[in-house]
Amino acid sequence: MKRIIDANLNRATEALRVLEEIARFYLDDKAMSEQLKNIRHNISKEADKDYETLLDSRDTIGDVGIDAKNSTHRTNIVNIFKANIKRLQQALRTLAEYGEAQALDFKIFEKARYESYTLEKEMYNNLSAKLNKFRLEDKNLYLVTSSDNFSSEDDFLDAVASALDGGVRLIQLREKSHDAKKITRLGKKIRELTSIYNAIFILNDRIDIAQIIDADGVHLGQDDIDIKDARNILGDKMIIGISTHCPEQARKAQEQGADYIGVGPIFTTPTKPGRQAVTTEYAKWVSKNINIPWYAIGGIDSDNIQEVLTAGATRIAVVRAIINASSPSDAAKNFLEILNKETLVK
Repeated sequence: MKRIIDANLNRATEALRVLEEIARFYLDDKAMSEQLKNIRHNISKEADKDYETLLDSRDTIGDVGIDAKNSTHRTNIVNIFKANIKRLQQALRTLAEYGEAQALDFKIFEKARYESYTLEKEMYNNLSAKLNKFRLEDKNLYLVTSSDNFSSEDDFLDAVASALDGGVRLIQLREKSHDAKKITRLGKKIRELTSIYNAIFILNDRIDIAQIIDADGVHLGQDDIDIKDARNILGDKMIIGISTHCPEQARKAQEQGADYIGVGPIFTTPTKPGRQAVTTEYAKWVSKNINIPWYAIGGIDSDNIQEVLTAGATRIAVVRAIINASSPSDAAKNFLEILNKETLVK
């Protein structure tokens, strides 16, 4: 029984150290890091009560449960978190069951286990929110598209596939003139395509359909429900973006927790009929005052992109210049080459 206690004390404190580092260095959450540290210290105090006896009982070489060859290697921060929070809870349960028989204070382990359930939910939600922003960090080209002006859905999907093949890794389906059934049908097919290319898929407006088709997020307009309400419905795991046309809207979006904003239309565009261009002056303001990812959008093509980048943009959203190009793949490659070169210069 001593060996069981020793193994699970080690397992619990090791898992706590991993979780503590996630809270401290990844989430930058001082309170959560302190809470995990306190739990670890309390468990370590119990281990110190019988340290020599537990150490004498240890038999690492003869332990039939140790197999280094089959150890799991995790590269995703969420998977590291999940593995260690479960390892902690399992170890604490074992310690509570066996600890009392070895004169350890089993109440400490029970209390820590119940704390871990609350921490699990809080940490996972915080990680999800942080990962949304991380997922957008290297996505500097955003394709916003619809099936309008295509003779068939197959032609449209071929164009989307071509853009993905050219390197697009962030796509929004924007279907303003079609019913829910068609949007759902198209959305499911684009979801399949984006999954193949490990690309992010955003649906315009329709929060309900976004959930049905397992989209990565939604893009809202100024006349849609606000970001807080959308977040209450979608939770922290889904990306929420919103179009903005002036500094007040950009500030509000950032304050309400948008994962990104659209900035435009920079130039007049048939995609936004009747809406006056905000010009590159708005882009200049956003580059100096907004800290979340933002995408310049509206009439951007290979002829005027440099003007947008000079204004401070590092990310752009493109509609017709990619999806309606003779080769969406080549058009995407061209935009990415310009954007990546500009990023290296900056």
